[in-house]
Amino acid sequence: MITSPSILMTIGAFLLVLGPLVLLHELGHYLVARWFGVRSDVFAIGFGKEVAGWTDKRGTRWKLGMLPLGGYVQFSGDANGASVPDPALADASAEQLKGTFQGAPMWQRALIVLAGPLTNLLAAVAVFAVFNMSYGVPTSAPVVDQFAPNSAAQAAGMQVGDRIVAIDGDRIEAFEDVVSHVILYPGHRLSIMVERAGRQVPIAVTIPVVTSTDRFGNKIERGQIGVSARLSFEPVGPVRAVVQGWDQSIGVMKFMVAGLRQIIVGERSVRELGGPIKIAKYSGESLAMGWPAFVSFAALISINLAFINLLPIPGLDGGHLAIYAAETIRRKPLDARSQEWAFRTGLALVLALMLFVTLNDIASLPIFGR
Repeated sequence: MITSPSILMTIGAFLLVLGPLVLLHELGHYLVARWFGVRSDVFAIGFGKEVAGWTDKRGTRWKLGMLPLGGYVQFSGDANGASVPDPALADASAEQLKGTFQGAPMWQRALIVLAGPLTNLLAAVAVFAVFNMSYGVPTSAPVVDQFAPNSAAQAAGMQVGDRIVAIDGDRIEAFEDVVSHVILYPGHRLSIMVERAGRQVPIAVTIPVVTSTDRFGNKIERGQIGVSARLSFEPVGPVRAVVQGWDQSIGVMKFMVAGLRQIIVGERSVRELGGPIKIAKYSGESLAMGWPAFVSFAALISINLAFINLLPIPGLDGGHLAIYAAETIRRKPLDARSQEWAFRTGLALVLALMLFVTLNDIASLPIFGR
């Protein structure tokens, strides 16, 4: 274990992670809106009282808020930063709506909304692609190279040299596929098919919970059956690096979906949810480990921002997309009152979630004995 980073380093690392990622997210919205001719009244990084800002020649107010925990773009025709339609435009003509967000066709509005999360996702793809170009793509065949002490797989009859070909009926192509079937599912019983000396051997393994401690003293619980494979790094060109970066980013998002589902159904503790304090903590720790670790962590947070914003909660980007989907199915727009109540409910849910994860973060601090 090494010394944890200072408070100053932690705050600096947090701002260095969140600031650029929020900026990229909002730039995605802004640039696509500008492409479609939709005017932007406000481009804000942070919330609350304006600390600094300026107005450009297009009339957009660029400003920095006192609370740097997010941002927003308020388009022409919006009543606020959550893109709630301005009631004053309810009876406006097509000419009056020209250049406003509400005056754009639905498919353009959907693309403007989608651009934010997509920009965060593409930023992560770019980071992984650069790493793939620099270090090579990690590859490992699903062949058992060695066992950890007290290995559950070895106790169940697995042997060195066994090739894992299927888990619970799912075909296994690489060792990463084994990890994805194990790490999030402690307590689950797996039906594993291995290939040994030209024949297939079925093995049943119950995944134990393994608790480890990282170099900063953080306890990590995960499923682990105690097998490892030989890892190598394959040099790749730009195209393969980007394709692999996309696959890696989508793989991370799938892990997030699986983890959230487990928390919702009670298979994982809500204590695993983290908010700004935990992000700040891990930002500082990753920076203390060096720039490659820090940039990798930033890529994970970028994917996290994309994932959270795509949740179908009114007020978030996913909530807007859900409303557009509902309007498409109904073949008519939701009335202003319904939209207002949807956004109020969504805002209350988001604020409640932020309060919960922040309290969760505080409760996990060492001063509380956890």
